[in-house]
Amino acid sequence: MSEQETQVETPVVSLTENAQRMARHFLEQEPAGRALRVGVTSGGCSGFEYVVKIDDRTDEDLVQSYDDLNVVIDPVCVPFIKNAVLDYQDTIGHAGFVWTNPNATSDCGCGKSFDADV
Repeated sequence: MSEQETQVETPVVSLTENAQRMARHFLEQEPAGRALRVGVTSGGCSGFEYVVKIDDRTDEDLVQSYDDLNVVIDPVCVPFIKNAVLDYQDTIGHAGFVWTNPNATSDCGCGKSFDADV
């Protein structure tokens, strides 16, 4: 972690055991030093889209650790996902990361975009 990166004391986002396990699985296939990035970007049918991807860290990132798993978050995204829960579900109809977000004022039907009053 670089000097400018900030390790968070209180988690911004909670990752379930399934989400942690799958993130570690995906990171095993990546070069060392990469992390799971969570956040939001503008777009989607409801205004904002969730971001969950393997990415490089930046100096501005907040870093949240689960033992050997580092989760990085752009501070701009914090108000949109603070206290959210990220899970990984593998069912007949869907396999992937799923958000439960108390900041969302509405969700689209696909679960990939939301609106929030922040």
